[in-house]
Amino acid sequence: MLLNQNQNQNQNLALYLLLAIAFLASEPAYATGTSGGLPYEAWLTSLQNSVTGPVAFGLSIIGIVIAGGVLIFGGDLNGFFRTLIFLVLVMALLVGANNVMSSFFGAGAEVAFNEVEPVQAIAGRINALGFA
Repeated sequence: MLLNQNQNQNQNLALYLLLAIAFLASEPAYATGTSGGLPYEAWLTSLQNSVTGPVAFGLSIIGIVIAGGVLIFGGDLNGFFRTLIFLVLVMALLVGANNVMSSFFGAGAEVAFNEVEPVQAIAGRINALGFA
């Protein structure tokens, strides 16, 4: 029993050591920029531009009005048609909300590229302020 416990502890220690070496010895992976070279990126970018444009915003407003009118004045609808109208309504709200939020808060979630200032420029600023 004691021998079996020692073997388990040694195996766990070896596993932890191997994981620590793997994490510490690997080089960091940096992002390559805006294009990863994946085959589906071009049409996804095109789709994003189409969905976030002014035409899509206008169509979303029309979709909200029509879907709301059908739900209010449509009378007795079967389950499939009602689900389809709700789907159109939700898609129109998503597209419209994206454009409304972009107009309120700018361009949305963007990751800005922050260039690191060279050390000489920082030293020049420190000298200009008189701290050196």
